[in-house]
Amino acid sequence: MMRGYIHFADTLSTSLGKAFSWCIVVLMGGTCYEVIMAYAFNAPTLWNFDFSLQMYAGIFMMAAAYTLSTEAHVRGDVIYRLFKPKTQAKIDLVLYFIFFFPGVLALVFYGYDYAAQAWKIKETSWNSPAQINIYMAKTFIPLSGLSLTIQGISEVFRCIICIQTGHWPARAVVAAEETEKMLMRTSQEEDQKDVI
Repeated sequence: MMRGYIHFADTLSTSLGKAFSWCIVVLMGGTCYEVIMAYAFNAPTLWNFDFSLQMYAGIFMMAAAYTLSTEAHVRGDVIYRLFKPKTQAKIDLVLYFIFFFPGVLALVFYGYDYAAQAWKIKETSWNSPAQINIYMAKTFIPLSGLSLTIQGISEVFRCIICIQTGHWPARAVVAAEETEKMLMRTSQEEDQKDVI
């Protein structure tokens, strides 16, 4: 049951991460449009700055669960990595309940109230000359908390399995990888070919 839930949560997080990664393309398109309008036609837009903030919010908040599922969040693991997997799992399990879940559950419950109020009054940006609508973007707050909660439960199950077996369960295939890691792997593969 735990492994099935882990697979479900990883699949959901990866799907959300991939879907919201397209915001980068939209964000780039908006930025290029703004630069062309401002410098080529001397007609900058009023809405593009706020639009960019909303796209960035979508990327940042809705890809958080994907980042958690791939262990890509920043962590100070100078001492942690020296421990055996069972000890790591015990530490993680305690820390998830002390720090992680209170924060993400606050995002869900308080974020829902915050977003609901924004939808009720059809909130617009107070610092924007275009008065762009922001109530839709505020919906990302509880949704991000919900997706992080789903993935956090999966991480707790990983800890329990590791405590039982002494090994971390395998993670889903990473949809994106840092360029540095890709180059190192390619270099190692080429070195192995040279040896053969």
